[in-house]
Amino acid sequence: MEFPNLPPMPQDADLRRLVHFSAGDGRIWLAGHRMLLLHVEALGGLRRELMQTIGIAQTRRVLMRAGYASGSRDAALARQVRPNASPYEQFTVGPQLHMLEGAVQVTPEKFELNLETGEHLGIFRWDHSWEVETHTKHFGQQTEPVCWMLCGYASGYVSAFMGQPVIYRETQCGACGHSHCLIEGRPLKDWPDGEQLQEDYAADSLLVRMEDLQAEIESLRTSISPSDDLGELIGRSKSFQQSIELLRKAAATQVTVMLTGETGVGKERFARTLHGLSQRANQPFIAVNCAALPHELIESELFGAEKGAYTGAGAARAGRFERADGGTLFLDELGDLPLAAQAKLLRVLQNGEVERLGSTQVRKVDVRVVAATNVDLAAAVETGRFRRDLMYRLNVYPIAIPPLRDRVEDIEVLANHLLKKFMAQHNKRVTGITDRALDAMRNYPWPGNIRELENLIERGLIVTAAGQMVDVEDLFTIPPSYERVSINSSGELQQNASAEFHTLFEDLQKRGLSLDVLEDGLIQEAVSRAGGNLSAAARSLGLTRPQLSYRLQRMHKE
Repeated sequence: MEFPNLPPMPQDADLRRLVHFSAGDGRIWLAGHRMLLLHVEALGGLRRELMQTIGIAQTRRVLMRAGYASGSRDAALARQVRPNASPYEQFTVGPQLHMLEGAVQVTPEKFELNLETGEHLGIFRWDHSWEVETHTKHFGQQTEPVCWMLCGYASGYVSAFMGQPVIYRETQCGACGHSHCLIEGRPLKDWPDGEQLQEDYAADSLLVRMEDLQAEIESLRTSISPSDDLGELIGRSKSFQQSIELLRKAAATQVTVMLTGETGVGKERFARTLHGLSQRANQPFIAVNCAALPHELIESELFGAEKGAYTGAGAARAGRFERADGGTLFLDELGDLPLAAQAKLLRVLQNGEVERLGSTQVRKVDVRVVAATNVDLAAAVETGRFRRDLMYRLNVYPIAIPPLRDRVEDIEVLANHLLKKFMAQHNKRVTGITDRALDAMRNYPWPGNIRELENLIERGLIVTAAGQMVDVEDLFTIPPSYERVSINSSGELQQNASAEFHTLFEDLQKRGLSLDVLEDGLIQEAVSRAGGNLSAAARSLGLTRPQLSYRLQRMHKE
């Protein structure tokens, strides 16, 4: 599709609404992703240091790749911000964000785009390039273009937008004496020297080798990492790694292990992992939740029963200990075990023998017991709810699993792992989790620990539209509040939303306006200013076109 007479780029109010200054905690957000304001002089100093250290050619490639990554990230916003706009209006999100971010002034001069056939030609004029300003300040006029990071951004943005490699190159540059910069972009396959241009975005040979070595290390680490049929135990925090190290040391032995920790920290995952790393890995793993079994049935469940041992026992049945023979028995919520069952459990642990209810025959079993509890067994002993001798027998090798709130550095890697798991499970793809959502998760107390995190990530995936990023509102029904200051059309910071709403509410009361009247008036004004263009009017109100159409239909019916 060719656009011979290019219209001006649309208003950027929808993009400015995505930028928020959180004055209270010193952070800036762009659509949920954390941003920075940096002095151009500081970036120029870094550029100069790189050139003096690794040379101009390597510096050029490093900055182009950095720009490419930034452009690829911004491309995810194009269809999210303007879902019902024309391809040209969607495309201009990138150039407008580039201007909003203070990089360069962008003016389209030629634009052709066909997403179905993959054809594209773009020619854009650049004025006030920050790279031209800082490069010429330090190195004077040049003979080759210097807008390396800006070109990388353009290439990364359009490649991600079109879903195929697209290369933009600078055909003239202000650093070379021209009045302005000019860039031209087209798909990689349409450049005669495409392979050479693509090399600018290829990692350097040393970096490639380092990445290969890192991949080998990760592969080796995975092969020796504790894992079970559900996957690797994930976490790099110091407290979690200490628990993992204790688990590894116990795995090669037959020691009885006691797992302690709050509800939801993953005690059964630890038990399964311990079993998977032990010599019993090919034998049964049997899990019993002692709190979920009726007290009158616990003994028969654990130790088995003969026919007629109690009402309803119509046939002999092996208990969990017999079923776990040769393998591992995981006793969860051990603190809820009745005292009578505790006495029989102690005998099994001491002698390796079980006796079914209603039988006098002793059966030998070879079972490794892994116990878990979230109660204080010492306190339970003092109150008479737990046998002291059994506590000492079980508490040979305790492993404390830290709660999630004490593993803040693990939250991001856990969240991303769970997101991939649920995307495969629900056959739905999103592009990731926003920085703002990750920040909110790091500051959340997590009373339900890993189990609660799993629930939130699954909910976030289901709520988020396909191809979008999971944001804080998708995870929490009542999201954490942020003190926000946004940018108005004059480029000035405007007061936070709470102050604006206070003023607006007082004005509504003075004028005697209802909420319905205010909404109808705003819709009519937006449509009027957009000249009847419903898509543009919807964007100005932060709505989709179907949402605006619905409101207009409702107004006309009334």
